[in-house]
Amino acid sequence: MSPETVVERNNRKTFSGIVVSDRMNKTRIVEVARAVRHPFYEKIIRKSSRFCAHDETNQSHAGDLVEIMASRPLSRTKRWRVVRVIKAAPRRVEEAKP
Repeated sequence: MSPETVVERNNRKTFSGIVVSDRMNKTRIVEVARAVRHPFYEKIIRKSSRFCAHDETNQSHAGDLVEIMASRPLSRTKRWRVVRVIKAAPRRVEEAKP
């Protein structure tokens, strides 16, 4: 594999977003928010998109800030994969019931 091929392969779209759902095994729903200006009124509007991302090791959980990267289609809805957890959300410690 030549160096040019490696550079092309690593030039993929990446987003950072918050994990909204971690209920599925090896799949996370990541919400990516962005700010756009309205074309006529020129007001800043918040828009968000939800992506299904593959998380092989189930390392991310709901509330975490993660980085996702475009990949080949892994299933009907998954075209992204979790690269890393940027910031973990605080975890709630559950008490053991007797």
